[in-house]
Amino acid sequence: MAIQQLPDWARRGRTGWRFTGQERPPFAVPPKAGQESVWDYPRPPKIVADNRQVLVRLGPVLVARSERAVRVLETGSPPTFYVPPEDVEIARLESAPGTSRCEWKGEARYWTVVAGSRRLDQAAWSYPNPFPEFEQLAGYFSFYPGRLDCSVGGVRVRPQPGRFYGGWVTPEIVGPFKGEPGSEGW
Repeated sequence: MAIQQLPDWARRGRTGWRFTGQERPPFAVPPKAGQESVWDYPRPPKIVADNRQVLVRLGPVLVARSERAVRVLETGSPPTFYVPPEDVEIARLESAPGTSRCEWKGEARYWTVVAGSRRLDQAAWSYPNPFPEFEQLAGYFSFYPGRLDCSVGGVRVRPQPGRFYGGWVTPEIVGPFKGEPGSEGW
């Protein structure tokens, strides 16, 4: 989709970024061997397959299990993992009110995660009709690791700082990360 075909809100959002992954800012933590700097991730973001086992649980209840997840890598943010619908216990999801917009992916819808009497409103999201560059994400689900128990390759995920963002912080990722205090202008 050419930038002129995008909705105005997306076009404006795409032009507002100071860092684009071309060079690390001076405050970036240098990665050690086997680590990735979120400041090397591109903008626009890219989708990368990840065959490590991804598990998402609400307490003891399995919500998703996949070895076919993808990571969305975007400058300044920890990767966000998206799980194909075939690897999600869809019966554990109920449509939740509200939407949000990403200038790269489009409009997201939210999902409530249900396990027995436990309900976590807006604990998951998806892009039913993403912009063409991200059509691979159509139907995939992502989950907030600050609200659910998420792991990658057997390692518990830490949530990205801030209440809105859904990045998954694993040991090989270094920042600092968008969402931390003072990161509003990144």
